[in-house]
Amino acid sequence: LQRMLSIAVEVDKSPNCSSCKIADVIFPFILNIPLRSQREAFLNTMESQLLRCKLLELMFQHSCDVPTTLPLSLAKILYFLSHSSVLLQYQDETATWQRWDEMLQYLSLLLMSYQNVVLAFPLAEHLRSSLNDRMDLIIQKAKPKLQDGDDISHLDIQLKIENFISRMQQVMEQPFPLQITEKLCMLQ
Repeated sequence: LQRMLSIAVEVDKSPNCSSCKIADVIFPFILNIPLRSQREAFLNTMESQLLRCKLLELMFQHSCDVPTTLPLSLAKILYFLSHSSVLLQYQDETATWQRWDEMLQYLSLLLMSYQNVVLAFPLAEHLRSSLNDRMDLIIQKAKPKLQDGDDISHLDIQLKIENFISRMQQVMEQPFPLQITEKLCMLQ
């Protein structure tokens, strides 16, 4: 399935457009996956970084009280940190801190996938372009185009992390488990 989804994104003339269409179709099914381990297995085994970005973006948009119209960028990922609530409905009695832990896990996964799509590897940095255009861009050694929202400061990050911590403290009313603290440090 993951290979087929990856090919479906790649064969289109606009991988960005096809990943949006595929993500829109898959998203309702992800909402209905009952176990965190199953959701994580699906997202972690996804071969298309671009499709993973789109799915995670939809998940976070779904969890925001006030969705944003920003294009996917580092600023939008920080927006999700500040405005997202617990992502998915749970049918079991999962502890509140585990829900926040899952949210931070997916936010880190979104950040890593976004970096892979835009910045990281020479062959992957043009994932939003078609295969033909991508080869030309690689041969020309063209730099990837960053979004306006990719220019964020360390102060922006620090303020959003502090805001998130205070919001989480209000909800949990207890000390953070070690997993939460580690994920916040990793994300930062």
